[in-house]
Amino acid sequence: QVQVVESGGGLVQPGGSLRLSCTASGSTLDYNPIGWVRQAPGKEREGVSCISVDGSTYYADSVKGRFHIFKDNAKNKVYLQLNSLKPEDSAVYYCATARGAYCSGTYAYQYDYWGQGTQVTVSS
Repeated sequence: QVQVVESGGGLVQPGGSLRLSCTASGSTLDYNPIGWVRQAPGKEREGVSCISVDGSTYYADSVKGRFHIFKDNAKNKVYLQLNSLKPEDSAVYYCATARGAYCSGTYAYQYDYWGQGTQVTVSS
């Protein structure tokens, strides 16, 4: 059984940075893609970023150039570095993984297993 756990959210001022981390036990980064999806109150879930087994990465246009996804296969962890944060980045961020090997871009509903989410709040 796959369990996904995120950590690293919090309150940060506009322009600041955060690093989110994700572990997917029961899965492995060698065989499955992992991505991040966020949801703000009253809004649809938005696919933010995804990394495939071959290291290919995908980003939503809204975060391109500011967010960076990377993985540590030895630790079976994926990280999402959030830079130059804006108030509109405030949301619950979910880590998720899929049964396949490759990301379907940043499509928010491509995943089979989800974490519980971590809150990111960008405010002065």
